[in-house]
Amino acid sequence: LSQYGDRARILNGGTDLIVGIRDKIIQPEYVVDIKAIPQLNKITYFEQGGLHIGATVTLNEISDSKVVQRNYPILAEACKTVGSYQVRNRATLVDNICNASPAADTAPPLLVLGAKVNIIGPTGEKIISINEFFTGAKKNILKKGEIVTSVIVPSLRDEWTGVYLKQGRRKDVDLATVGVAVICIRDEIRISLGAVASTPVRAFKTEELLKGKIIDESLLEETAKSALAEVSPISDIRSSKEYREE
Repeated sequence: LSQYGDRARILNGGTDLIVGIRDKIIQPEYVVDIKAIPQLNKITYFEQGGLHIGATVTLNEISDSKVVQRNYPILAEACKTVGSYQVRNRATLVDNICNASPAADTAPPLLVLGAKVNIIGPTGEKIISINEFFTGAKKNILKKGEIVTSVIVPSLRDEWTGVYLKQGRRKDVDLATVGVAVICIRDEIRISLGAVASTPVRAFKTEELLKGKIIDESLLEETAKSALAEVSPISDIRSSKEYREE
C-alpha cells in the first residue's frame, strides 16, 4: 500500500470493491488481498479488554459467534440486517465501516458501544474512537498506506440492554432509510442514528437531555425534537428528507 498508494485497493470482503471494478466506478492498478492473513481472522474477548474483531472476520461469523451474542447482542443483530446471507458470508465488519456509508447498519451499534478502531500504517499503530473515524459520506480518517486491522468494543461491566432498529423499503436486503441504536446502562442512555446525516451520528445532546429523567410521553416528544436537531437528513433514492424526519 505504501508502494502503490492511490493506485491500489485492499481486497477484504470485496463486496463493494468487486462491484466497483465491474461497473468501472474504480479502476485500481493493484489489488492487495489481505484475506489470507491469519491474525486478521479472529474474534477474541477479554473481560478487561473487551471484544476484538479482526479485519477479515465476516458479518455472519460475528452474528453466529456465541461470544458476541452473549456479550454484545445488539451488534450480532445489526450484522444480520446487512444485505443477504450470501453477502454476509463475504462482507466484513471492517469493510462495512471503511466504506463509510451514512446508512451502514453496523455503525450505530458500534457508536453506542463506544467502539474503537485499530489502524496500522507507515508511521506505526494507533487506536481511535469510531466517533472520529467517519469524516463524511463515503469518507473516513484513513491516510495513505493505512489499514484497519481490528475493531475493539470495550467491556460493559454493568448490566445493560439495547436494540438496533432499521427502517427500510423492504424487510430484507435493503439499505437503511433510517437506523437507530439505543442502549441503556443503569441510568445512562446512549443513542446513535444512521442514514440521517453525512456520517452516522452519536446523539450526545439528546443523551444529556435524558440523563436522570423518568421516561414519559412528554419527554419522548422532546427527545425526538432534540435528536432531529442533531442530524441533517436529505432526500435521495431511498427516501425523502421529510419522511426521514418523521
